[in-house]
Amino acid sequence: MAPRTLRGRLSLAALTATALLMTILTVVFNAVMDRHLQHQADDELRNRAAAVATTVDTNGPRVRVLETVNDRLLDANVWIYAGPRLLEKPPSARAGSPLTRGAHRLAERPGHACATVHTHGHPPIRLCSQPLPGRHSRATVVTALDLAPYRGSADTLLLGSLILDAAMLGCTYVLTRLSVSRALRPVRTMTDQATQWSAIGSDERFGTADHPAELARLGASLDQLLDRTRTVLRHEQQLTGELSHELRTPLTRIIMELDWWRSRPRTDAETRAAQEVISEAAQSMRTICDTLLNDARENALNPATTPGTTDVVPVLDRLLQHLDTPDRVKTAVEAEAPVLEAGVAPALLERILSPLLANAARYARSRVTVSAVRVPGVVRIDVADDGPGVPEAFVAELFQPGRRADSGDGHDGAGLGLPLARRLARAVGGEVSYAPGPTPGARFTVSLPAG
Repeated sequence: MAPRTLRGRLSLAALTATALLMTILTVVFNAVMDRHLQHQADDELRNRAAAVATTVDTNGPRVRVLETVNDRLLDANVWIYAGPRLLEKPPSARAGSPLTRGAHRLAERPGHACATVHTHGHPPIRLCSQPLPGRHSRATVVTALDLAPYRGSADTLLLGSLILDAAMLGCTYVLTRLSVSRALRPVRTMTDQATQWSAIGSDERFGTADHPAELARLGASLDQLLDRTRTVLRHEQQLTGELSHELRTPLTRIIMELDWWRSRPRTDAETRAAQEVISEAAQSMRTICDTLLNDARENALNPATTPGTTDVVPVLDRLLQHLDTPDRVKTAVEAEAPVLEAGVAPALLERILSPLLANAARYARSRVTVSAVRVPGVVRIDVADDGPGVPEAFVAELFQPGRRADSGDGHDGAGLGLPLARRLARAVGGEVSYAPGPTPGARFTVSLPAG
């Protein structure tokens, strides 16, 4: 039964609180007004009793009622007692009636007293007694007053207060809904903006300036969520780009082998050789996918996990053996020891070195040299070529994703190889850096934890 919207719930809460407060105030107000009207009636009765007391003589041995002008007005609704004995009563009062019995009971009480007498089919009557002490005798004056006008005033006040309560409740509900709607408008705007920004991974943020404290906290929370969403989108785009970049080479080999095999009839030996190349390329694609996906999964769960241990020299030999190089370019591996173990898995080491070797083979004029040495706690691998090298103006952007020194150099690279190599190396506690030297060409250094 509760409203589904926050505006409706707040409006209902405000309406309930206001209704409770108005009920309490209405009860208290009408109780106070009833008390005040009763005091007014009692004051009127006392004034009448004081006027009647001027016509009663209690100085003699007997109580005497003096005749005065307009004594009929004073005799209306007035009882005069000499002790317990009734001297005068209103002409309309009947003996034994509830009104007369009430006046008699008040006359028997010592001091001032008031009471309300209810008669069937008639408005309530208020009675008040006024004792008149004397030297030799005691008299009591009892006056009566019809409470119908006072009850009418009380009913009118009650009805007016109920109408005012209803109007106040209606205004409270409407104003609360309007106020809550206005107060929630910035929240709705911020929510819509956050939804739009999160869909496109925007750099826009709400910040905390020029916002109330509550909206500033909401903006800070939404900014954190947007940062996480943007990070996830960036990682997703990065993983997609890296997979596309790494899978391009083996996929190209498969396409070339199939085109070559279908260009003309082949012998069984040539067919088996093409199948072996295709199988090897497909296995390479599978290894690439497993390596990158496992790396992304391990980084998400435990970035500090050490993947394993690998002998570097056999991996370098295998990579250079399958490296696609022009006939004029020679390759060589230089290692200070036949066994150099690095603290990475073989597949991950291949993924780190493959972009560096591919770039070296692409830009080298005559030679690509790979050297591996062990320094305290680190295995360092240098990949060098004798090509034109990296332009000095481009060194600062060398490892930024999607950046290429010359987009018109004739190859279809996406500028993701070097950033991928550095990211994978840093994931295992290593580093990939550019080491310019005095000799022509480019030199990249891979530093990995020793196994």
